[in-house]
Amino acid sequence: MIKIVHVLFTLYSIVLFFILLLILGLFIVIPVSISPAGGKLSFLFIRIWARIWSFGSGIRYEFHGRELIDRKQSYIYIFNHRSFLDAAIIPLAIPQQVRALGKKELSKIPFFGWVVGKVAIWVDRTDAESRRKSIARLVTYLNQGISTVVAPEGTRNDTEATLLPFKFGAFRLSVETGIPILPIAVIGANKIMKKGSLLISPGKVKIYYSKPINPPAPSDTTANELSEKCRSRLEAMLLTHE
Repeated sequence: MIKIVHVLFTLYSIVLFFILLLILGLFIVIPVSISPAGGKLSFLFIRIWARIWSFGSGIRYEFHGRELIDRKQSYIYIFNHRSFLDAAIIPLAIPQQVRALGKKELSKIPFFGWVVGKVAIWVDRTDAESRRKSIARLVTYLNQGISTVVAPEGTRNDTEATLLPFKFGAFRLSVETGIPILPIAVIGANKIMKKGSLLISPGKVKIYYSKPINPPAPSDTTANELSEKCRSRLEAMLLTHE
């Protein structure tokens, strides 16, 4: 009986997810399609969508250290990726307009792919040219003062390890542009949708913010050193608060 209720709750949550996206989708798409400045309005509606869906699905949030974000400063946000729910969590975690890298497979989800594609950059992680073009687009947005968000593990972490090895793209980007890295630790999302299951449960997500990490002067080893520093910082945040 409990299993049936759990399945029905998950179906309700998924239907609510897409109904809200259908209702708010045009309000998200139109402003950012007209002008990059319209992205602020688009993100307002993205947060409305994420907030209503989270409330309706029994998902609560705690934010710790959000005052460390200077809203006039652009950042390269990095976070630990352990759940499919991050699509709704990240817009609530970041109080700025951002552009995110997303797996191109997600672009094939009807309507979702079209709406999210207006504020995300789809990338084929197996294709070096696709990765190069995606980074070039992120540079364009950063030069416009728009922050970016990247999951440096490159894929969802389904292992027992705290973090997967980091890819270097975000850190090369930081070194090249001088934009600081701001790590975010997302804790609890993997309990709402557990590893190996598509079922959704109500629960609490805790989000912790680090002080920004400024990139060092460019050198042959800078990106690797910055990656290691950021990984150590994020891992320490996760181990401290989980």
